[in-house]
Amino acid sequence: MNDAPAGRALSLGRIEATRDAIAPWIAETPVLGWSGVAKDALIGAETRVILKLELLQRTGSFKPRGALANILALDAAQRAAGVTAVSAGNHAIAVAYAARALGSNAKVVMHKAANPFRVAQCRELGADVVLAADIHAAFDEMARIRDEEGRAVIHPFEGPDTISGTATLGLEFARQAPDLDAAIVPVGGGGLIAGVATGFRLAGSNAAIYGVEPDGACGMRDSVARGAPLESVKVSTVADSLGAPLHLPYSFGVVRQLVEEIVTVPDAAMQDAMLTTFSRLKLAVEPAGAAALAALAGPLRERLRGKAVGLVVCGANIDPAGFAGHLAAAQRRQEARTERAA
Repeated sequence: MNDAPAGRALSLGRIEATRDAIAPWIAETPVLGWSGVAKDALIGAETRVILKLELLQRTGSFKPRGALANILALDAAQRAAGVTAVSAGNHAIAVAYAARALGSNAKVVMHKAANPFRVAQCRELGADVVLAADIHAAFDEMARIRDEEGRAVIHPFEGPDTISGTATLGLEFARQAPDLDAAIVPVGGGGLIAGVATGFRLAGSNAAIYGVEPDGACGMRDSVARGAPLESVKVSTVADSLGAPLHLPYSFGVVRQLVEEIVTVPDAAMQDAMLTTFSRLKLAVEPAGAAALAALAGPLRERLRGKAVGLVVCGANIDPAGFAGHLAAAQRRQEARTERAA
């Protein structure tokens, strides 16, 4: 396949226009340098670590950037008819937020096993929530809503409007930390990393962009190896935000063109990184939000030793009980390692 046009489709002017358009409803999230003995022990003293705190974004994840860009691209009649989306949680919350902010209304479809905390957030923002039996049924239900109610579909990771929105994050991060040698970005469907990579390149940064997926949801890695986006991905991971059931041509084309490599990490590594992030940085993140740190502490540690590395901390939408459970699992492993070393 010829994926070059995808990478060229977005200009700096378009990304800056998107940034200006969504600015009233978006926070410019800060960056944080991490130093100290804990960082040195985990990552190495020679490596600089700079975190992009997108967990502080409105609704608790990066997702409003793409949702707002998509709804702003609709005409008045389309906004009045409303929007729909399918999501494990973060995208649904963002679509509910963006629809409310822009005078539209949202009907979102979520898996019946979706975190109740996320379902409640959607409803709090005024969205109608439909719970489907499984992910395939959720997509079928979204298509029915689209066809019968005339609602516009707001895609979680595909298309130039979505990537234009997430590219505002990349542009922002590249300008906040202009001397990065590399950046690590969590990968679900690919919309975030495609946008971050685009934003970095348009900002003039030569930082190598690495993606990280869970071992149990490594569809983008396998898509790149195959040379085409997978139409079905088997998903089994605690990081439900990174459990995309398929990949699609536009975002895949950008990833294939601009991303250095996709690595994978086990669920346990993300839980361990959640514990580190909470205990050392005082940040409470969901598993996906800890994935970039898990990659730097794991498969990318030696490769990026001595470099200035940016980590995208992409989200924090998790209920207290779920968060505590992940930290408890990590704490048990940490205690077991300590006992074995004694």
